[in-house]
Amino acid sequence: MRERPPGCKTVFVGGLPENATEQLILEVFGQCGGIGAIRKSKKNFCHIRFAEEFSVDKALFLSGYHIRLGSSTDKKDTGRLHVDFAQARDDFYEWECHQRMLAREERHRRKMEEDRLRPPSPPPIVHYSEHECSQLGDKIKDDNAFPEAVRVLLTWLERGEVNRRNANNFYSMIQSSNGHIRRLTGEKTQHEKEVEEAKDKFRTAMATILAQFEEIVSVFNAASKQKAWDHFSKAQRKNLDMWRTQVEKTRNIHSEHLMCIRGEEEMEMSDDDMEDSSPFTSKDSEDSGVSQAEALREENDSLRCQLDAYRNEVELLKQEQGKNQPTSSEEDSTHSQQLSFLQQALHDMEEQLLRMRDELKERETELEKNKEDKQQLKNQIHDLTSGLQKLQTTTALQDVTASSVVSCSEDKEGIPEKNRPNPLHTERDALLVGIIATFLHVHPFGASIEYICSYLQRLDTKINTGEVEALLSRLPCTFRQELTGVGASLEKRWSFCGFQGVKST
Repeated sequence: MRERPPGCKTVFVGGLPENATEQLILEVFGQCGGIGAIRKSKKNFCHIRFAEEFSVDKALFLSGYHIRLGSSTDKKDTGRLHVDFAQARDDFYEWECHQRMLAREERHRRKMEEDRLRPPSPPPIVHYSEHECSQLGDKIKDDNAFPEAVRVLLTWLERGEVNRRNANNFYSMIQSSNGHIRRLTGEKTQHEKEVEEAKDKFRTAMATILAQFEEIVSVFNAASKQKAWDHFSKAQRKNLDMWRTQVEKTRNIHSEHLMCIRGEEEMEMSDDDMEDSSPFTSKDSEDSGVSQAEALREENDSLRCQLDAYRNEVELLKQEQGKNQPTSSEEDSTHSQQLSFLQQALHDMEEQLLRMRDELKERETELEKNKEDKQQLKNQIHDLTSGLQKLQTTTALQDVTASSVVSCSEDKEGIPEKNRPNPLHTERDALLVGIIATFLHVHPFGASIEYICSYLQRLDTKINTGEVEALLSRLPCTFRQELTGVGASLEKRWSFCGFQGVKST
């Protein structure tokens, strides 16, 4: 049998009787499924094309059967069927069309899935206009529409839509945006309060649950004592032991969880304290370290007392076991279980005690390091104060000597210009003059006072227009004010004239 072609719907039928007709072939192979076409040859074979592919599998089962027309024994009326796959161009073409359709459906499905998972694109930003600006100002004042409106405002600012005519509108919108800071801060504090309240509720609920677990454990411990233990049956004792172990495990898990939560909160509080505290408040940290060390010592003493109590209980149990030997194997098992539980608890307490000792030693070493750091900081502060005093004395001496030299030179020269007031009062005025001179030197046609102030405000936001204009007017030989333009475009410009002023002065 040949290999099945892809999308095969046509079969080859050989071994037909010579006297076989299409009606006979249709009657025999019509049971396998719908037949599309029959191509019969003059010889003893034909090709049958079915409507579906599964009909080919059914027709293959007819291969090997003997066929006879009526009761005739003539060779022309008998034959042995041979059914096999046949390769047809129509079948292959339909199969390719079907595969292309499946591929298109798969691509469409993937595209729909990608479109579904792709985040939605943001809405387009409208262009600036007076009408849109007025509507945006109302939206910015609304708490619900503020996020969308502030995005539009940011886009307009980045596009460079601001000019002199609409600067006031943009300023009012920015001012409205700034007004939302108080609301957002209030919402943040409200959410923080809700989180703290939820944490408090969770801590109280965990504490009550842990207390109830402790009560249940105490109930099991009371039931395991000899006064009540002897009255239970063997099965009841087994169940009680199993329940007690389960309760202790769950109790330990919850207690560890609660301790982890408390430890995380303490770490957060310590981080906040470290951020808020300055390097000069080492006394508070030292006091907190001392209090923590004292708390660790108290906890160490309490654990030591509990350990002694467990040891005494174990010794009493051993003495009772030596005096009153149990009369049955059941009592032996119960006492051995109690002894193993107590030994395990004793071992855990010893490990916890060792851990507490290690923590106490670590805290003591940290306390010593803090003390050393404090002493080093004190020494550094002392050195800095002494150096500052020396620097102040040296600067005072230099000022005195400089003033004396200047006075002597003035007395010698006797220039009448010594009574002239200095236009530069401070070093800041001198810096401003240098920066403005450099700026105007690269602008030979001059610049307006607003342009100069916008450049200076990038360096210092406290500079205002009146201060700069007064400074420029005090230096007429260095800066000159000119009027440019005609009519409505008339504009005052300042230019640098220091090179001409040197000659005149």
